[in-house]
Order: sequence, then structure tokens, then C-alpha cells
Amino acid sequence: QVQLVESGGGLVQAGGSLRLSCAASGRTFSSYAMGWFRQAPGKEREFITVISRSGTSTLYANSVKGRFTISRDNAKNTVYLRMSSLKPEDTAVYYCAAGGWGTGEADFDSWGQGTQVTVSS
Repeated sequence: QVQLVESGGGLVQAGGSLRLSCAASGRTFSSYAMGWFRQAPGKEREFITVISRSGTSTLYANSVKGRFTISRDNAKNTVYLRMSSLKPEDTAVYYCAAGGWGTGEADFDSWGQGTQVTVSS
């Protein structure tokens, strides 16, 4: 497994932008697909996006498509989530995860501790 630490969360006004980072430990970062999930209060954790090991393939949930962009830098063992045109309904704890290619929690076996994103109206 790989250790993951998210950063970059915070409070932002609706329409604003944030970039989350997820730093991974270990020398095998490039062997994992990386995903981002989020969990809003009172709701189940939901898939947002995933990027392939090489970074050439991505998938997005419909709710964030066109607003969020996932990227990775294998030399820095880091995956990013650029969020723009943020809405109050994007408020959640955001988690990065490492594992295989997929959109379900079961596709990932390493998780970060999460970072809070709050979007004010």
C-alpha cells in the first residue's frame, strides 16, 4: 500500500477555484491509478474522478465534468485536483485514493485522511 496525504482544502466563495494536492509515499506511485472521492455531510462517499497510471486517461463524474481537472506528476509522486466554478453543493471532505482503474471504492486500497472543502454561497 501507499501512504497518501491531501492538502489544499479550505473555504472559497461560489464560483471560485481551489487546487487540491495528494502526496504519496513510496517508489511505486506510477504503478497506481489515482482517484478522488468526496463525502458531504449526511451522504455517502462518492466518486469524482480517476486518472490512469500514466496520466493519459481520465474519467469524471457528471456532477464535476467540465469544472474539475485531475492530473498527476509521477516524478513528484503527487496527484492534483483542480476545481473551478465551485458550487455550494461541492462542499465535502475530499479524499484521494490509490489502486486500480475504476470508479468504485472497492477499486482503491489506499486512502488519504481527507481535506475539507467548503464553498460559501
